[in-house]
Amino acid sequence: MKSKKNLTRFTYETTAFQGWRLCLARAGTTFTKYFSDKKYGGVRKSSKAADVALKELKELVDSSRRVDGKLSKTTLAKAKKILDAA
Repeated sequence: MKSKKNLTRFTYETTAFQGWRLCLARAGTTFTKYFSDKKYGGVRKSSKAADVALKELKELVDSSRRVDGKLSKTTLAKAKKILDAA
């Protein structure tokens, strides 16, 4: 499978990790989460989990209020919950 915007595919044979990396940067904050093929049960399932998490995270961050150009503490806490639940 091919990488998409904000989702990068890791398939190196020499490393222990194979899966997807979600990386989203907004308002001076970077959100990163790894979705392992082993944990999610395969390439397609980990890709789907990463897509769902990315969609939820984008909706939250893009519709959130900014304080001095940065994301609010409440938004950061909600984003952490989304990434932890994924």
